[in-house]
Amino acid sequence: MNDQFRLLDPVRQAEAVKALRTILPAEAVLYEQEDTKPYECDGLSAYRELPMVVAMPANEDEVGRILRACRELKLPVVARGAGTGLSGGALPHGKGVLLSLAKMKRILALDPVARTARVQPGVRNSAISEAAAPYGLYYAPDPSSQIACSIGGNVAENAGGVHCLKYGLTVHNVLRVRACTVEGEVVEFGNEALDAPGLDLLALVMGSEGMLAVATEITVKLVPKPETARVILAAFDDVEKAGNAAADVIAAGIIPAGLEMMDQPATRAVEEYVHAGYDLNAAALLLCESDGTAEEVEEEIARMSAVLKQSGAYDFRISRNETERLKFWSGRKAAFSAMGRISPDYYCMDGTIPRKRLGEILMFIAAMEKKYGLRCPNVFHAGDGNLHPLILFDANDPDELRRTEAFAGEVLEKCIEVGGTITGEHGVGIEKINQMCVQFKPNELEMFRAVKRAFDPENLLNPEKNIPTLHRCAEFGRMRVKGGQLPHPELPRF
Repeated sequence: MNDQFRLLDPVRQAEAVKALRTILPAEAVLYEQEDTKPYECDGLSAYRELPMVVAMPANEDEVGRILRACRELKLPVVARGAGTGLSGGALPHGKGVLLSLAKMKRILALDPVARTARVQPGVRNSAISEAAAPYGLYYAPDPSSQIACSIGGNVAENAGGVHCLKYGLTVHNVLRVRACTVEGEVVEFGNEALDAPGLDLLALVMGSEGMLAVATEITVKLVPKPETARVILAAFDDVEKAGNAAADVIAAGIIPAGLEMMDQPATRAVEEYVHAGYDLNAAALLLCESDGTAEEVEEEIARMSAVLKQSGAYDFRISRNETERLKFWSGRKAAFSAMGRISPDYYCMDGTIPRKRLGEILMFIAAMEKKYGLRCPNVFHAGDGNLHPLILFDANDPDELRRTEAFAGEVLEKCIEVGGTITGEHGVGIEKINQMCVQFKPNELEMFRAVKRAFDPENLLNPEKNIPTLHRCAEFGRMRVKGGQLPHPELPRF
């Protein structure tokens, strides 16, 4: 991003508006500042930029025609779902088109026999389960933002959720993606069969962050609702014990439906917000859920309770009914929003590490809090080692944002050092683009760029995200040698 604040080009804007209004009604093409302002960022609100134009198609044909028009005009295109992403993946391009898919929110077909649903990309995650509920089915991936996030965005970021340990990420629950290429051509990735000939391009497009194609229709798997579910709320007097206990549960051969962890600062914040009944004296809490038949759940709860007690839990409660189970989960589900009550802003990471290193990483984060003078409550998908440290800061203070970025960079690089990765479900976007230079070797990054060129040779789809340039990695390497962090691209900041 070389042009600081990307000064608006009125001539290019007029060209774009004219071209798009031959495809869409006038009210579906936004270009006045007050109309484009709501699209200036996604959930990573520290970085903001106004799009030159916002286009709001209502169907696949319009998506294809918009992409063809943008390619002819050499305009960058950033696809956007509900804007709940946390890595800046939907950050607009100041000299391009923001392609909002929010109008495409129809559930096209639901087959309870085949256990599938065919939906448009703007359909909310939880709306699929609501539609499938009369048939005793639901859609398993459940991000904390599931009441708002769209399935198209879930595909773009390969979203997870608190139950992904047992049921998998988005990639494990999608059979087929229909999409438009940058040329406006419709292509299909995957199908509804168990296997298909040729290369597995479905896995390639999942988590590709809108850089390869724009999804227009998704076929998802539905699973039967379990007969029953119960959750253990276990309290620990030490965060390292809690982290090790999560690893001990998996080592015992148990795969819970969900295995989540919160440290004391996180539990105190959410308890004041939702009153979930958490023990505020605990250094950390684990939520361990079992689902299935009543007999399976009873047996698994007993096994997990024994492991947790042996691993140092000083107290645990087991949900007695569905109301209490949902109450226990309410705090974890509200963790991110609860931070808004105690801090002007927060920066949420999602590095992933081997489970056995959870305790070590928690100690490292505590040391970083002291180093940078910032608070960092911690929420984890502990079962699969997916961290969600929440660095609390004030974006109105440039120095606090600088320290926050440096803090986040060190945590992500520590994840790599212990054998993990820089993202588990949020994607790279602009947030982690520097750490891509650490995670991957130059020849590996060049392979990513080659895939991008094969789909989008002119680099128009969501440019300057996810895959760093050779120049950026060289600059970042020089900064790391000096003990610093390369700043993120210069953008208007909150």
